Amino acid sequence: MRIVVMGPSDSGKALIGAAVAASLRSPFIDGDDLLVSVAARFAPADVPAAWLDGIAWALRHPAVVVACPLLARSGRDRIRSRVSDVIFVELVATASPVIRTRVPRRDRAARVAKLDQPPARVEPLGSDEAGIRVADDADLGSVVQRIVDLLVRAPAQSLR
Repeated sequence: MRIVVMGPSDSGKALIGAAVAASLRSPFIDGDDLLVSVAARFAPADVPAAWLDGIAWALRHPAVVVACPLLARSGRDRIRSRVSDVIFVELVATASPVIRTRVPRRDRAARVAKLDQPPARVEPLGSDEAGIRVADDADLGSVVQRIVDLLVRAPAQSLR
């Protein structure tokens, strides 16, 4: 499965994505790492599109999990146009966020600053998109198990 785990800032998407990848015995790629690489090679105006293309490139493996911030529908469509069987996992924040131990991010501010774009409008997964929306409302193990169960139980076509 080619999976993109996306969620709001500080939702633990990289931690959850890495744990989902480990459960599925798939490689994991942090979209923030792709952003740093892309930002170093492209003009600032070209970074957002190049970053989305980088995510699509990372999904070329038959089984991989990529974590990234919430994507607008247009961003998901851009990735899907290059990788038709991608499955999006949207982490839905709850009113009372779960506190998780965060892995320190090197140059986190620099990564975000390189985008120099307003945040994407939050657009939940549409009924025509292959993917699942999962409440980020429990401990890490529970959220990961919920995601893996939903992914393994249903083929991509029936996730929406």
